[in-house]
Amino acid sequence: MKFQVIALMALAISVAGCNRAADAQTAASTSSDGAPYVLAGTQVWSVPDPVSNRDYDIFVSLPASYDTQPNRRYPVLYVTDADYAFPIIRQIARRVNLDGPVIEEFILIGLSYGKDDKGAASRRRDYTPTPNGPRNSSNDVHGGGAAYQTYLKEQALPYVDAKFRTDPDQRIMLGHSYGALLGAQIMFTDPAMFSSYVLGSPSFWYDKRHIMTMEADYARSHNDLPANVFMYMGGFETRGPTPRHMRDGDMVRDMQVMEQTLRSRNYPGLKVQSTILDNEDHLTVAPVGFTRALMAILPAK
Repeated sequence: MKFQVIALMALAISVAGCNRAADAQTAASTSSDGAPYVLAGTQVWSVPDPVSNRDYDIFVSLPASYDTQPNRRYPVLYVTDADYAFPIIRQIARRVNLDGPVIEEFILIGLSYGKDDKGAASRRRDYTPTPNGPRNSSNDVHGGGAAYQTYLKEQALPYVDAKFRTDPDQRIMLGHSYGALLGAQIMFTDPAMFSSYVLGSPSFWYDKRHIMTMEADYARSHNDLPANVFMYMGGFETRGPTPRHMRDGDMVRDMQVMEQTLRSRNYPGLKVQSTILDNEDHLTVAPVGFTRALMAILPAK
């Protein structure tokens, strides 16, 4: 018995050292009461940033047909705030197709927070375009969005494309709140990084609506914005009388202004649409918004 335990431990260490993949089916075979729950069929890979020396993981979920269709390439959806969004989107993608194809199969990549960072601090640093953060989080570092964008372009995206059968022409960025602010920043500085952008409850208010300055800067030097853009917002993300309404700002209006501005540019390669989801606020809207986004951006063929 002692020999068997030692052998199992050695095997586990060997597997973890080879690829750091997390697979619940493997975990289940050696689990005991009280063991952590792990999502079956998912993987975790380390993709560090050599410039900042920060360590980041990416979470991976492959489509059901990935192993049985070895010649097929798949769209890739990158989602920020992976600790929250990755498991939700993974289950939504499976559930909506239970009665037949509604959305196209895709590779899901979750962009995690920096290791040893608190999630809030990591996202405030990596997802914002200027150092001028709001007063209630002024003690945190802001404005690392450009550096994180470089990390994505030079490290994370090439890593995924080299390791999995991706379709580079169908690369989607999905972000919520600050994650959507990052998506808009990328869209207005290097739009070809992704073919589609899902901007969920985007924090366009950040730093006196600095993103509108970035949009105007892009428009002055470009005649086209080749992108498929889908935005969603909760109906309560505006001023109103209930506790679920916003006390300051009007995110619904900010989204509408962005859409109107983009449409006024008459970019031939731009497709933009938005939706306001009734009875949802900033904290409840994401799952519904994810579902609508997948159906709009990746409809089944």
